[in-house]
Amino acid sequence: MNETQHGYLLLADITGYTSYVATTELTHSQEILTELLETIIAQFKPLLTISKIEGDAVFAYAPETSIPRGETILELINSTYLAFRSRRDASQRRTTCTCNACRNIPNLDLKFFSHHGEYFVQNISGVRELVGSDVNLIHRLTKNRLAEQTNWRAYVMFTMQGLSHINLPLDSLFEQSEIYEHLGEIHTFSLDLHARYRELIDARRTLIAPASAHVTYEADYDASPSLVWEWFNDPHKRGQWMTSEILPILRIGGRSRVIGARNHCVHGNNQVIVEDVLDIRPYEYVTVRQSPQGSRLALEITFSFAATGENRTHFAMLFKGYVPYAPEWFKKLFCRSIVRTQIYSVWKLESINDLIKGDLAVK
Repeated sequence: MNETQHGYLLLADITGYTSYVATTELTHSQEILTELLETIIAQFKPLLTISKIEGDAVFAYAPETSIPRGETILELINSTYLAFRSRRDASQRRTTCTCNACRNIPNLDLKFFSHHGEYFVQNISGVRELVGSDVNLIHRLTKNRLAEQTNWRAYVMFTMQGLSHINLPLDSLFEQSEIYEHLGEIHTFSLDLHARYRELIDARRTLIAPASAHVTYEADYDASPSLVWEWFNDPHKRGQWMTSEILPILRIGGRSRVIGARNHCVHGNNQVIVEDVLDIRPYEYVTVRQSPQGSRLALEITFSFAATGENRTHFAMLFKGYVPYAPEWFKKLFCRSIVRTQIYSVWKLESINDLIKGDLAVK
């Protein structure tokens, strides 16, 4: 027999959906929106039960007994928003289509509504649906004045009941009240997900720390970080000391040095090394993964640039071996062997200082 349950209610709603569909080509817009909705569902499913797909929204729930630690809901929201942004941005980067649907992908964003309350699972002719006053409340929250007051396009809005189960300081949230017919005044607390996204991305840097590197190469150059940067990132300049041809295979926004870009380093013996850009902070660092074409073995390399004075740069290359399922000692042995027998013997690192001096002389 079904009974009233207590638990978490979470609604993810795609911002800009109505105008996006109204002003774009239906075929492409639906393909893109389907991808984004599937991304949300994939994030929700391990923790929540999907109740309903509501056009541009995903409504899900979980009994409170299945989530003993309420902070898990916030962690789920964080991971879902990261996945959504990653899929949305990847869709934009990989498309060469100029239709309105593809050009307007960046206008789509995501907001969440989180509540904790009572609900009843109603089963009519095999169709299960959540009903109850708290279910009505979370859907009514989608009609709010938050965007008017803050200009936020991506956010999570908690009710007081929802927030009481999550450890978040009130001073980090935007507080306001909404009044709904039959529900009365509802106090809400909201978090800007654009600001949160920047925090999460900063914390998710792909950067090899000196203590974890298997091999480290360091050098000092009498030039600014921006100039030294060019010699390690411009394909033509890199080819002069790497003694190989650098071919941009996958450009993102016309650029070969941006997250998601791919280059081929072609050596004289026609050996192709595939290089994927994992992370990049211009003039600070860039992290890549290099592997022979078709191989699962790879080197991850962080090129680091630090100003140590006027027109003075300390450069470091930090290497780590990437061998699936291998123990750390083997990865370190693999890394040291590749760096010694291939990197140092093929790359003419000692020539970079003269190349930079020549560049300065020309300037």
